[in-house]
Amino acid sequence: MSTTVYSDHARSGFADGTNYDQYRPSFPDESVNTLLEAVRVADLPGAVVVDLAAGTGKFTEILGRRHEEFRITAVEPHEGMRQVLQAKHLKNVEVKEGMANQIPVDDHTVDAVIVAQAFHWFANVESLREFHRVLKPHGALGLVWNIEDYNAARSHAAATSWEAELQDLTWSFDDGAPRYRHEKWKEVFDKQLKSNPLSIIAAADPLFSLPLAAHECKWTVWLAKDDLMKRYWTLSQVAVLEGDEKEVKIQKK
Repeated sequence: MSTTVYSDHARSGFADGTNYDQYRPSFPDESVNTLLEAVRVADLPGAVVVDLAAGTGKFTEILGRRHEEFRITAVEPHEGMRQVLQAKHLKNVEVKEGMANQIPVDDHTVDAVIVAQAFHWFANVESLREFHRVLKPHGALGLVWNIEDYNAARSHAAATSWEAELQDLTWSFDDGAPRYRHEKWKEVFDKQLKSNPLSIIAAADPLFSLPLAAHECKWTVWLAKDDLMKRYWTLSQVAVLEGDEKEVKIQKK
């Protein structure tokens, strides 16, 4: 059985919640609509939604503006990011401290658990069990990421030469922490089907059905050159670098 802990990489890498909120992009309408339809809360008035690992509220803002007037619990363990989110005073949003294995809501009360830009940090069976606990019998789990060419998997071909160079730079900063580009997060959904002496998950009773449904939406965000680098500095493995160390690594590349 794995244990969900608050990663030191996330704690230090996302210390500057203000910069994260300013330079991280939002999410395109196509992806949002597809996701909400998939988890069966689109056009469902007053649906109860948990936005898990809500960060500074990039996705929470979208949920709060929706015509369904969702009842939203935004759960975030990082105090700095949570403070940025709370300061927005979003409509129909209650901000709470919590983690993937300790979601502060009652059993079987949630229509959808949504995780934007974060599931790779806690992709383990313990988290799946907690999602299952809070969801209603026909509730659903939805995962969404913004993945730039320069922060993508090794197998991904960047659209431009400069993005390909930046992609190589990103991989040179690799600190061993699990991120979307490592493509390991999917494995937990297969593990829920397997039985071994150390597991309490029954092989015949998966927590979430397979295969996973997936949708990809290509979109473009235009940034000034300086803002692009400020966006890049919000990557957790880059944000922890300081002064000369950051400059030296970039110059070497």
